[in-house]
Amino acid sequence: MRTILWIFLLFQCFAVNASDLEREHRIKEQIVDAIMDGDPEMLEANGHEFLSIYTEADEPVGGVIILHGRGFHPDWADAINPLRTGLVEFGWNTLSIQLPVLEKQAKYYDYVAVFDEATPRIEAAIEFLKEQGNKKIILLAHSCGVHMAMQYVRNRGEDGFDAFVGIGMGATDYKQPMRQTFPFDNMKKPVLDVFGGDDYPAVHRLAALRAQTSTEAANELNTQKKIPGANHYFTDKGDVLVEAVGSWLENLK
Repeated sequence: MRTILWIFLLFQCFAVNASDLEREHRIKEQIVDAIMDGDPEMLEANGHEFLSIYTEADEPVGGVIILHGRGFHPDWADAINPLRTGLVEFGWNTLSIQLPVLEKQAKYYDYVAVFDEATPRIEAAIEFLKEQGNKKIILLAHSCGVHMAMQYVRNRGEDGFDAFVGIGMGATDYKQPMRQTFPFDNMKKPVLDVFGGDDYPAVHRLAALRAQTSTEAANELNTQKKIPGANHYFTDKGDVLVEAVGSWLENLK
């Protein structure tokens, strides 16, 4: 009886700390047929496939991996779709990938437990872009995707990409401060920090610290940019966001 109870508790622990693959499958079924630009690509990590969308530029200089925010998907209408389709006009192929998701009510501290699950997905995305002939690889993340991207950096370092773009960095939930600070002071690759003028208070509150640590990294291309009138999701500001990111990426060509 005690053994059965131990197995049950172990299963419960695993269930709490693993992403919701069934919800992820439902998301894929809902969006894949509606993709207008780009091609769905199923990549593999942790023994299962996950959705990505590859969109090609006419004369590409490299590829951008796009990581969406908490609980969303690789063709999310705010921020993600504008970036994955708009950056091709600046000469970048884009690969927008599905990140681990939990139930809709899950908060920041719930997601901390699955940050590590994103690392093999990012590795698979990097490998895919290399196989397509992309020489330069940019890692771009929005909101909770930034937390997962920075966990990848802690786990694997920054050799797999040439620059990092963080959008709406530092967003968490009420009374749930960040568990770990962003490791920008130890990063050598250039970093673009973009946030909205009407972004969440936590994003604004941490802006000075992000700028300071980015300066300590001493990369001359490190830039922080606030977009007036934009909220955390860049609703109706997708074109402005794409222009800000695309213009900065011109420095890397």
